[in-house]
Formats: sequence, structure tokens, C-alpha cells
Amino acid sequence: MKKRVLVFSALLALALLFVLAAAAKTAGKDKDKDASVVTTSSSTAQDDPMRLEGEKAFHSNCGRCHTAPPKFAPRMMGTIIRHMRVRATLTDEEMRSILHYMTQ
Repeated sequence: MKKRVLVFSALLALALLFVLAAAAKTAGKDKDKDASVVTTSSSTAQDDPMRLEGEKAFHSNCGRCHTAPPKFAPRMMGTIIRHMRVRATLTDEEMRSILHYMTQ
């Protein structure tokens, strides 16, 4: 049992390390470049109702502690969201809409 906890803790720490490394990479980008990305994503959010719903769910649930992370592969983002679902007590529908928002 102690081995499982140790292995799980190590894997969780590794995943957190990847998230922090990706966040550090994007922190050095220009604000102008980031502003153009935000403008583009908001125009596509209006086209897709599920993405808009996911964005609202992200800001109301995840936005309390996090800013929007950089784009990850859908599989990695799915893993991250499943782990955070428990901590943020998200419903299955909220989790799916946030996953759609984060991967589009």
C-alpha cells in the first residue's frame, strides 16, 4: 500500500512538473502576442456554444485558482481535468465542456 501511494505521488509530482514547465515557457511571451490569441479564441467561442459554456465553467470553477493554461495535447488535458474534477467537485457535464474548451 505504501508503494502505491509513493508511486502515485511521484507520478502526480511529475505531471505537476510538466504543467509548471509549460507555464514557465508561456510566461516569457509578449503580451501583444497573447492579446491576439485571446481575440482569436473569443471569436471562435461565439461560434461554438459548447466551447462558450466550457469557457464559462472554466472561469467560474477553475479560474478561482488558475489562469488558462497553455494548450496541451487533448489526452494530457483529459488527465489533468479528471484529476482536478475531484478537487473542484465538477459535474461530468462541466468536465466535458471544460475539456472541449481547453482542447479547441
